[in-house]
Amino acid sequence: MPKAKFDSIYKSLKQKIESGDYPYQELLPSENTLVSIYSCSRNTIRRAISVLTEDGYVQPLHGKGVRIIYQPVDQTSFTIGGIESFKESAARNHREADTKVIQFTELTATEQLAAKTGFPVGSELYYIQRIRYLDNKALIFDINIFLKTCVPNLTEKIAEKSIYDYIETDIGMPIITSKRTMTVEKATEMDEKHLELKNYDCLAVITSQTYNADGVMFEYTQSRHRPDYFCFQDTATRKTY
Repeated sequence: MPKAKFDSIYKSLKQKIESGDYPYQELLPSENTLVSIYSCSRNTIRRAISVLTEDGYVQPLHGKGVRIIYQPVDQTSFTIGGIESFKESAARNHREADTKVIQFTELTATEQLAAKTGFPVGSELYYIQRIRYLDNKALIFDINIFLKTCVPNLTEKIAEKSIYDYIETDIGMPIITSKRTMTVEKATEMDEKHLELKNYDCLAVITSQTYNADGVMFEYTQSRHRPDYFCFQDTATRKTY
């Protein structure tokens, strides 16, 4: 099935759910209706609904249809289960986003850095520090490390826009898997210097190792968030044995 067609339908349905055109607890239009609306096959509609289900937007009901279970939250929400760029998450949350690069350099992985990140010793890397702004507030401090062999010719200008756009569109490398941990950590001097922390002395910290289609880890990121402004969401299903 053409990926462009699938992406277009998935994004359209997602936008209609987020905007309330398809309200919470209502049923999506029938499969036949969606096939007619989008002039596509049933398989394409089913694929789009399957991903919306994985994202926690809908829940298929046997013999009844597909119920909408998405609810917006007041805080900006970031997904734990999915892989989403800062630019994408800001757009989904209807927030004005901006990025400031405060450090961009190249380095070689030492034994200490390799043990911390998972990159092989001797790997040539890009090391980037970025401040993320939402609605003109400095709320996220990102430390990104990228493997140069997978993400060649990275520049500070690209880092100010979207590295994931560059990876997927310009390089054409699929982003497949991300392993993540979430902790609460005491604010550092760097956090206090660059973020608007108000009276908070701790941050929610997401640490990620991200892999391409060949199973090669190309990114290690530590994303440090002011705790009152963010909600981390995931969708879980109970397995039956």
